[in-house]
Amino acid sequence: MIYLDNAATSWPKPKAVYQAMDRFMNQVGANPGRSGHRLSIEAGRVVYETRESLAWLFNIDDPLRIIFTSNATEALNVAINGVLRPGDHAITSSMEHNSVMRPLRALQERGVELTVVSCSKEGFLDPGGIEKAIKPNTRLIVLNRASNVVGTLLPVIEVGAIARRHGVLFCIDAAQSAGAYPLDVSFTKVDLLAFTGHKSLFGPQGTGGLYVRQGVEDVVEPLMRGGTGSRSDSEHQPDFLPDKYESGTPNTVGLAGLGAGVQFVLSRGVNALREKEEKLMHHLIEGLGAIPGVTLYGSGDAREQVAVLSFNIAGIASSEVAIRLDEEYDILCRPGLQCAPIAHRTLGTFPGGTVRVSPGYFTTEDEVDIVIKAVCNIARVLR
Repeated sequence: MIYLDNAATSWPKPKAVYQAMDRFMNQVGANPGRSGHRLSIEAGRVVYETRESLAWLFNIDDPLRIIFTSNATEALNVAINGVLRPGDHAITSSMEHNSVMRPLRALQERGVELTVVSCSKEGFLDPGGIEKAIKPNTRLIVLNRASNVVGTLLPVIEVGAIARRHGVLFCIDAAQSAGAYPLDVSFTKVDLLAFTGHKSLFGPQGTGGLYVRQGVEDVVEPLMRGGTGSRSDSEHQPDFLPDKYESGTPNTVGLAGLGAGVQFVLSRGVNALREKEEKLMHHLIEGLGAIPGVTLYGSGDAREQVAVLSFNIAGIASSEVAIRLDEEYDILCRPGLQCAPIAHRTLGTFPGGTVRVSPGYFTTEDEVDIVIKAVCNIARVLR
């Protein structure tokens, strides 16, 4: 079996991830911060060490500025719903995932203004378009770092500088880029960074988080309130991080696995991981692009995207191609709209969508060769 659906969730995980989760369940298992006994303290240590590893990865000075969520979607909802109020104005791009678009559209119905800046048909964004869209009531700019449909990298460094210059909060959706592409929160001038744990950070599903720049917590309301294990004498939510945004028992076993996944990324280096995936992508782009009847979408340049590639075969539904790849060649991929209809409208692939293949660190060049041959066979037979 060839797994090419790493943009949905990475698989397999490094062995250390499985081992860390097994160790937690068998040797710790307690609730962090809810008791004073040794196992609760050990559970708290596991959680904090994962924060430290993520802080090192993103160049965050204070690990406590990372709050844990169940995924990037929850993190984005904390950021978007926590900042925007009726009368505010938000800006985003036409290459966003529904985890950005749906919260924004819901707030639009409640009095928040929204501007969607158009990207090119390759998925590129002109940062000047963002600056032109800024109004006196602009409160938040939300952009992905890399598209989940075609992998195209958006100019977050340039937009971060624009946002800071205009006093506008800037939130990055790093679901497809955290661990796959270098990201420095200070250099990028990001105020809110949403990430997931189960993709290029190699953690398990049900993990993610949000970085909140110092001072920004003053204007971001919690999405949820409840028990935090701290200030139990008060019926009001704590105002300090991370407790302000972390209510209820956390997914500690998942965070143990995430910590091991981040350590795997740190031990190899993001640049080294990217170099390998870039080579695989270059091979895929060249191989699939040479097949008659195959149309590739996106940048067409592995240096300008993460390891995500969308294509179609003329006259064949994306779902049909994916089923044949699965049933006849044991190749697993993702057809359709990939939860990003606005991106597909930008690419011109709505409503049929595309076939998305997304190699990962554990994908081999031989597997890429097999994929290219399989697509070639399907295109020849079905056309």
